[in-house]
Amino acid sequence: MRIIAFVGMPASGKSEASSVVRDMGIAYINMGDVIREEVKKRGLEPTDSNTGGVATDLREKEGMDAVAKRCVPKINDASSDLVVVDGVRGIAEVEFFKDEFGNDFTLVFIDSPIELRFERISSRGRSDDMSDLDALRVRDERELGWGLGKAIEVADIVIENIDDLDEFKNKIRELMERSHDRS
Repeated sequence: MRIIAFVGMPASGKSEASSVVRDMGIAYINMGDVIREEVKKRGLEPTDSNTGGVATDLREKEGMDAVAKRCVPKINDASSDLVVVDGVRGIAEVEFFKDEFGNDFTLVFIDSPIELRFERISSRGRSDDMSDLDALRVRDERELGWGLGKAIEVADIVIENIDDLDEFKNKIRELMERSHDRS
């Protein structure tokens, strides 16, 4: 089984990449869903503050790789030759996945500048989105505090998401086709 994981700053294009993956019929696990499940379980509203707070709480109580640990059973249950994991947030998660899956784990950094990311946030309308550029910077700092920057540094592949959506989706399709051929 090959595992491809997406890492990137908020609104860099991880969800769009994941939609391509799902459209291709490739097994897909969203790490953010693990957090959203916990938010719901705790009876909280799915705001950025609550989602970030629960994510931080899980990492403080269960370790910085807590979300990755909760994803492994989902990955194994996928029973697929290729599984994509969306939303790596820290180096501890990368290290956990590498320990678990070895050379079958590939980390893909989706890169996009902050101004473009905020533009995307302004148009997508999710309940945990930020309302201004300063709020995005705060979220960036929170996630960098989880080791996101270090995870980005060790990525095996970098895909820039600075062009139009169709071009980005084509880059993801090509990556998945190459990865599927190797699995």
